Amino acid sequence: MTTEKPMKVGIIGLGFGATEFIPSLEAQPEIEIYAGADLRPQALAEFEKRYGGKTYKTAEELCADPDVEAVWIATPNHLHAQNAIVAANAGKHINLRKPMGVTMAECAAVQEAVDRSGVKLLAGGQTQGSSPLTHEMRRIITSGELGPLRAMNVVAYTGWMLRPRMPQEVSDADGGGVVWRQAPHQLETTRYLGGGMVRSVRASTGNWRPERPNGTGYYSAMLDFEDGTPATLVYNSYGYFDSMDLTNWLTDKGHGGRAKFRAELLAGNVDEEARKETTRFGGSAEGTIVGGSEGRPWTPGNLGVLIASCESGDIRMSSAGMYIYDNNGMRDVAVHQPGGQGMTLSSEIMELYNAVRHDAPMLHDGRWGWATAEVQWAILESAKQRKEIMLQYQVPVPPGF
Repeated sequence: MTTEKPMKVGIIGLGFGATEFIPSLEAQPEIEIYAGADLRPQALAEFEKRYGGKTYKTAEELCADPDVEAVWIATPNHLHAQNAIVAANAGKHINLRKPMGVTMAECAAVQEAVDRSGVKLLAGGQTQGSSPLTHEMRRIITSGELGPLRAMNVVAYTGWMLRPRMPQEVSDADGGGVVWRQAPHQLETTRYLGGGMVRSVRASTGNWRPERPNGTGYYSAMLDFEDGTPATLVYNSYGYFDSMDLTNWLTDKGHGGRAKFRAELLAGNVDEEARKETTRFGGSAEGTIVGGSEGRPWTPGNLGVLIASCESGDIRMSSAGMYIYDNNGMRDVAVHQPGGQGMTLSSEIMELYNAVRHDAPMLHDGRWGWATAEVQWAILESAKQRKEIMLQYQVPVPPGF
């Protein structure tokens, strides 16, 4: 237990995204959930009831509160940069959900505001790339016990595009679609394992379904790291097949449900706004979609199945840790996962907290988040131009991480 005064936190955006990290904020004695901002009166009323906290209708009003020390921004993607700049200009430390911005100009503007104000920014985390499993995989790679890293391959099949969605969630122009919304799970993981420095991207994308005409639902990308390591990434979010069928300890029981929802969408019989509202903060289904608890088997989720190939062995996730394949055969190494494989986010909460309270170094700072957003942008740009895109904003994994 800490003897320090808890950090008073304001939450900007009390939608579904907030429900993914609020339980972790509640569990940290270093954090006091102090204020919330949202346009929906019912969300503000629930926030006041649950926390006795202050409520505001806008980010500007919340950031003007002198008692708020840090903000967690969980608004729609196209508002991330705008809200982060408001917070930085008000002197608030920031945890900004992925992506940092949906253009390189937005990322640059956020970083400029952060540098000018001197606040701490955590951006680019909140993905499966921050899991204990990923950290253990990097430890094995950097230890050299399997030789140098030579390649990475990751494949994800989910039903992400065929769940209740708001228009901006499935529109590339508004920072939606699978590249802007879900690619960071794969990008944060492969950038971290590969040392951070991606040289170029070559990609193709797909927009195949009439239910979601404005957003990318598929991508296939090759990342070329500065040291020559390739990483191939595939993500199909249309929900016919699920990555869990690539494991031998899980069974996909959602085929029928996805098919039913797809048929309802095609027939125009879905009130997506109403269904989405039930999953937001204070909704009747709040917390029911955020899976993962201690002791549950690992599932591919939005990362998918990843294989890291070293010169003398391969590594992939198992139900309780890592399968390691080397010259002695295959072994299963257990990895402790406190809080399970769900998005508990406690490590990232403490990453920002320790940066604020103790000036500790950060992995997921603004420039790290900017680098991940650049790869997201490059996937879409490469597909559009049908050519390799060279990158310029990449940063290495800092020493100690």
